[in-house]
Amino acid sequence: MITLTQLTKKYGDRLAVDDLTFSVTDGRVTGFVGPNGAGKSTTMRMMIGLTRPDRGDVRYAGVHYRDLRHPARTVGAVLEARSMHPGRTARNHLRATAALSGIPSRRVEHVLAEVGLQPAADKRAGTFSLGMRQRLALASALLGDPQVLLLDEPSNGLDPDGIRWLRDYLAGFAARGGTVFVSSHLISELSMFAHDLVVVGGGRLLAAESVQAITARNDVDVRVETPQPTELLEHLAAHGVASEVRADRLILRGTTRAAVSQIAFDHRIRLLELTDVSRTLEDSLLDMTRPTAEFASA
Repeated sequence: MITLTQLTKKYGDRLAVDDLTFSVTDGRVTGFVGPNGAGKSTTMRMMIGLTRPDRGDVRYAGVHYRDLRHPARTVGAVLEARSMHPGRTARNHLRATAALSGIPSRRVEHVLAEVGLQPAADKRAGTFSLGMRQRLALASALLGDPQVLLLDEPSNGLDPDGIRWLRDYLAGFAARGGTVFVSSHLISELSMFAHDLVVVGGGRLLAAESVQAITARNDVDVRVETPQPTELLEHLAAHGVASEVRADRLILRGTTRAAVSQIAFDHRIRLLELTDVSRTLEDSLLDMTRPTAEFASA
């Protein structure tokens, strides 16, 4: 449904988006992930014409966004949950948005019910919590009954019940044939309902695969607890075993329990724990994006 071809955007000397090419399939939820500063928001702004690319283009079923006859009926986008007049009620905000987009006003009551905002329909948006503003922004995106949803961090501010509702809603939207492209830093949440992932770092494409394919590449780590960690690490390093310290335990990659046990036995190192640990999708994505992260903790 959506194709991005050689999409590129530069701000001064900084290359925000660098030759991005990928596609987003209809009937599926595609997660858009990467560290802060990876170019996700700039990409999504270019996808709906808010930012002009220096090179490349975006097409919806072969049509540029600017050439869509009824953009709001093709693409519903939420890039900023605060883009509403604080003095307007939720109902009036949606009525104004519908009028500007040539959408029948009867859709207003439908989307208010769809996102669960009917009880707050006559309250001013300026009094809304972030979670309620997220629901109102999603309602605006749904007004045109679009085929595509583009959502930038839509779960920000939602409580656990709201996050579950959003997850189920987006999964249902895709199951009905819709296209969902959603950016999020909540990898564990995305793993519960996304079918595909587009991973970016430093403005460049790092991967565009199904969640299943990325997860299938995960190796099994070995978790070790020992009163002699420094000694063990020296011997493991000599065997080319990668390691990190997590919660006072060593997490080892590229090895097996049997190999670690043998190394420890050969050098008289006492082990208190030796366990296989399946790596998560989050682990894989962090490994993938860490070299490109602009801001990284020690």
